[in-house]
Amino acid sequence: MTASRIVIVAGAGIGGLTAALALARNGFRVIVLEQTERLSDTGAGIQLSPNATRALIELGVGERLQPHMIAPTALRVLVGRTGREIVRIPLGEAAQRYGAPYWIVHRGDLQAALAAAVAQQRDISLKLGMRMDDFATHAHGVTVSASGSAGLWHEHGHALIAADGLWSDSRARIGFKEPPRFAGRTAWRALVPTSEVPPELREPLVHLWLGRDAHLVHYPVKAGKMINVVVITTDSWNAPGWSAPASRIDLLPRIPAERWAPQARALVRQPESWLKWALYDRRPISNFCYGAAALVGDAAHPMLPFLAQGAAMAIEDAVVAARCLARMPDDAAGALKSYSAVRRARVRKVQRLAAKNGERYHLGAMPAMLRNAAMRAMGGERLLRHYDWLYDWRPPAALSIN
Repeated sequence: MTASRIVIVAGAGIGGLTAALALARNGFRVIVLEQTERLSDTGAGIQLSPNATRALIELGVGERLQPHMIAPTALRVLVGRTGREIVRIPLGEAAQRYGAPYWIVHRGDLQAALAAAVAQQRDISLKLGMRMDDFATHAHGVTVSASGSAGLWHEHGHALIAADGLWSDSRARIGFKEPPRFAGRTAWRALVPTSEVPPELREPLVHLWLGRDAHLVHYPVKAGKMINVVVITTDSWNAPGWSAPASRIDLLPRIPAERWAPQARALVRQPESWLKWALYDRRPISNFCYGAAALVGDAAHPMLPFLAQGAAMAIEDAVVAARCLARMPDDAAGALKSYSAVRRARVRKVQRLAAKNGERYHLGAMPAMLRNAAMRAMGGERLLRHYDWLYDWRPPAALSIN
């Protein structure tokens, strides 16, 4: 394998595995380094909007996801206190105008489908139990050092794609050393067997309940066998690390009976055990690359979950980075500079809108009434059209080097 055709990917999450598939499709040999000994099948549900599913289908992952995914017919937005429907945004046939479906899946199922597709590619080598320790860019590409269960490892490659997540070491190595900052919100996540919820909650819908200082999201996953439940609260964080086990006893006081409809609280009572996660973000950066190394996904631009675009933006990044490298095969640094320029404005817009949604979701009293009235007046079809710019995305035909 010649170094001029090797691209090294750090991280085997959604962004890293998608990057590996996109790079292999564009003629590169790929080495993926993942510090864990095995890819985990744990996690929460993920909403995959058409901008993401289009890319996954083109990479051959769509068929692998079919047995596990749900295609929701709509997003129901509800008043948390009463359970009254504010608006229903169509996601089924209406979303097909984007040329790709809207899917909901479990993160573990998505990662398993990506990993299975990677395993079928002889041009991709996945090295588990190997942590990238350092890298150096130079005129001829990049040199990467790693260590792990197989000992020390060094490789020279054409480029490095760093998909090492929110707490990215790679981000610090290219000069952005400010740590993630707590966003003042905590996400509580659990799965409930579908058989244990009322029939109306089993429908192929995404439910979004809006309340004061909290909101609730739930939808079916695992081919309809489980309900993914997420409660996001305005909160503080005192636990070590950024995730911790929790219980319904911890959560229920945050959605009090006087503010939440009985059916919402009944759903939250179902799981005895929860996992809670501190939500973090980072200040936007102007450049996602340094020479022949580039950041993708949360390493470049972590997303708050209020627009359901974290996975989608990582998938988009991966596809664009691979195409840029393929179109400028003799200049990895120039290709990744182009990638950064192409992606910067779009991901920043998504970050801003996600943060704004986080504020809108948790309004109380009169501001919430005005928000609800505005949404009802617009209606679901008009609200969906507001996201045409997001869902109808395709990789750009032209490259920028600004």
